[in-house]
Amino acid sequence: MSKNFSFIRKSRALTKTQKLAAAGVTTLGAAAIAVSAAVPGEAQTTVAADTAAAPVSVASQPVKDVKASVTDRLAGDSLKVQAIAAKKQAAAKEKAAVAAKQAAAQRKAQAAHHAKQAAGRAAQRPQMQTVAASKTYGNDLNGWIRQSLDIMKQHNIPGSYSGLHRNIMRESSGNPRAINLWDINAINGIPSKGLLQVIDPTFRTYHVPGTSWNIYDPVANITAACNYAAHRYGSMDNVNSAY
Repeated sequence: MSKNFSFIRKSRALTKTQKLAAAGVTTLGAAAIAVSAAVPGEAQTTVAADTAAAPVSVASQPVKDVKASVTDRLAGDSLKVQAIAAKKQAAAKEKAAVAAKQAAAQRKAQAAHHAKQAAGRAAQRPQMQTVAASKTYGNDLNGWIRQSLDIMKQHNIPGSYSGLHRNIMRESSGNPRAINLWDINAINGIPSKGLLQVIDPTFRTYHVPGTSWNIYDPVANITAACNYAAHRYGSMDNVNSAY
């Protein structure tokens, strides 16, 4: 054979070193298989469980922090809302109090205005008030005295039925047309006239509003004479002689 053929056969033959290396690799592979077979399956599960649990343990603290932050923020917002509501309520109460005060002042002013108007109207009314139309008086001495007493009462002029009747009978005997033509007044040109013998100047001075201006009118004569007696003697009841 040629030299080339001889070389090929030598190259196919493994050296001792190569054989030893191959044997080592085989031995290591077998050992690895043996170790893998010896380790139970739960070891891998434990590692996986530990690995999965770790992130949860680490992440729990940030979740708590976020929850606390949200709770604090909600509590703060609630306090702000309560403060705003309280401020609005206080403002509404203050506004209501001001409105009530203004209304009271307005009512007081209106009452004062009405009272002033009423006082003005009262001042403009005649002092004498007409006797009720339903009350009638007889056209005699009794009727004249009673009507005069009602008018005198309205003007706070004192006097009694007995006091008036007593003086009328002494002065004129109940004659409304009586006239004195002989005393000093007659001599002076101002004779005494009527039921209570009143002179014209006295009648005009003490005339009572609402009665006749005729000195011979029985009611006008009595009320004017009693008004004069009240100013000079306190009441016609105190007169027991010429006055």
